[in-house]
Amino acid sequence: MRNKTQKKRSHAGAVCLGAFLLGALALTGCHGSRGMADFTIPEEFDTSRDFEITFWAKNDTNKTQTDIYRQAIADFQELYPNITVNLRLYTDYGKIYNDVITNIATNTTPNVCITYPDHIATYLTGNNIVVPLDDLFADDLYGLGGSRVEFEAPLKEEIIPQFLEECSFGGHYYAVPYMRSTEACYVNKTYVEALGYTLPETLTWDFVWEVADAATAQDSEGNYLVNGQKVMIPFLYKSTDNMMIQMLKQLDAGYSTEEGEILIFNDTTEELLYTIADHVKNGAFSTFKISSYPANFLNAGQCIFAIDSTAGATWMGTDAPLSDISEDVLVEFETEVMAIPQFDPANPKMISQGPSVCIFNKADPQEVLASWLFTQYLLTNRVQIAYAETEGYVPVTSLARDSAEYQDYLSRGGEDNNTYYEVKLKASQLLLDNVGNTFVTPVFNGSASLRDAAGQMIENVAKSTRRKEEIDSRYMEKLFEDVTSLYRLGQASRTSSGKQELGSLPPASVLLLAALGSAWILILLYMGVGLWKKKSRDKGSGTAV
Repeated sequence: MRNKTQKKRSHAGAVCLGAFLLGALALTGCHGSRGMADFTIPEEFDTSRDFEITFWAKNDTNKTQTDIYRQAIADFQELYPNITVNLRLYTDYGKIYNDVITNIATNTTPNVCITYPDHIATYLTGNNIVVPLDDLFADDLYGLGGSRVEFEAPLKEEIIPQFLEECSFGGHYYAVPYMRSTEACYVNKTYVEALGYTLPETLTWDFVWEVADAATAQDSEGNYLVNGQKVMIPFLYKSTDNMMIQMLKQLDAGYSTEEGEILIFNDTTEELLYTIADHVKNGAFSTFKISSYPANFLNAGQCIFAIDSTAGATWMGTDAPLSDISEDVLVEFETEVMAIPQFDPANPKMISQGPSVCIFNKADPQEVLASWLFTQYLLTNRVQIAYAETEGYVPVTSLARDSAEYQDYLSRGGEDNNTYYEVKLKASQLLLDNVGNTFVTPVFNGSASLRDAAGQMIENVAKSTRRKEEIDSRYMEKLFEDVTSLYRLGQASRTSSGKQELGSLPPASVLLLAALGSAWILILLYMGVGLWKKKSRDKGSGTAV
C-alpha cells in the first residue's frame, strides 16, 4: 500500500512538474507575462492603508543625483506617510531593461521605472503590463494638477509638448518625460584654430571631417603636430546609434515608419558607412566602444571633436568637475559647446533623448494610484530643477523652466566649476534653444533593436577598417544581412491588425530564459529516470501495482 501511495505521489509530482514546465516554457515564449485586468482609477485614494512601492532609477555614479532621488522620496513620504518608496539604483539603462523583461516573467516588475519609450514598447506584450496614463492625466481628483493631489503638480499643458509626445505611441501615453537632453559636440577650439580653421556658426559634417583629417598629420617621430603627443583621435563619437539615426534624418533618408517597417538598409546608409570607413582609415575617427570615453581624450588634448549627450557636459573640458583623468595629463584648452554637425545648416536636426517614467500594472488599483502620485511628484519644480542642475539635462515642464529659480541658475554660468560649470550650462542652453529642431524616432515593439542595429553597422565598419578588411559592396551586403539576422529585424513587429507582437529580447534575457527552461527540462528528465528505475525495481520485486 505504501508503494502504491508513493507511486501515486511520484506520478502526481511528475504531472505537476510537467504542467509547471509547460507553463514555464509558455512564459518564456511570451516574455512570461500573465494577463492583468485593465487598471481603473479608484474613486478615492485609501489613506487608511499602507503601500510599499518600488522605484527603479538610473544615475551615472553621481552621488548628487542619488541624494536628489532620496530627498524626493523623503519629501513625498512626508506628504503621503502611508506610501513607502523603495529605491533601487542602476548605472545603465540596458540593465534596467533586462531586469524588467526578466521580472515580467515572474510578475515582479517594479511599480515605477525610469526607462526609454523604445524599451516600454517591448514591455507592452498586450497583457496590460504597463499602465496607459491617458485617464490618469485627465482625472479631476488625482490627475495632473488634480484637486486631491497634495503638492503642486504640473498641468498636462505645462509639460513641454515635444517631450510629452515622445511618450505617446500605440494610441496611448505610456510614460511621462522625466529629463531631456540632446547630443552636443564638445570642441577643442584651441586646436581647431591652431590648425588654421575658424569655427563656423553651425558645424557641418564636411567641416568636421576636414579638420579631423588635418589633425592626423604627424612628424617623423610619430608625434601628432597639433598636440605634440603620440595619441590623437580627432573625432570621437559616444553613441553611434544616434550618429547613424541623425545622419539619416538630416538627409531625409529612410530609418523606419511609425508602423514598424524597417527602412534603414538603403543606399544612403551604405554611402554614409563608406564615408565613415574612409575617415577611420585615415585615423581621424573612432567610437566609444572601440577607444573609450570621448571626454577622457578631449580633456587630455587627444581629441578635437567629442560628441556625447548634453547630460555628459560635467565630464567635458579642462575644468570639468567629473573629469575621469588625473590632473597631470589634463591639457588647458578653450571648450566650445556646439550642436552636432549638420548636412544642411539652415535646417538643423538633432535627436531628443532622455529618461521617461512608466508605471507597471498591479492587481491592486490603489497600489497603482500610489505609484502614479509618486510619479507626479517627480515632475514638481523641486525635483526637476535640482536634477537638471546636476548635469546638462533640462526640465520637462514649462513650470520649472520658467521659474525664477531656474532662470537664475541659467544666468550664472562660469561662477564656479561645479553647480555653475560653464560648459554644463552652455549644453543646457543648447537644448533650450533647439527644442523646435529636435526629433524622436518611431516607437514600436522592436524599435530598441533597430536602434542598436543602427549603431552596430558603424561599429562593425570601423572595426573592419582598422583590421584592413575591404569595405566594398559585397561587404555591405553581408553587413546588412548579418545585422538583420542579429537583431531579428526581418520579423514583423506588428500583425496586419496593428496588434503588437513580441519583439526580440536582449541577449542577456534570452540566455536567462533559455537557462530556466533548460533547468526545468533537466529536472523533469531526472524525475522521469527516477520513476523508470523505481518501476523497474517494483517489477523485479514483484510489488503489486
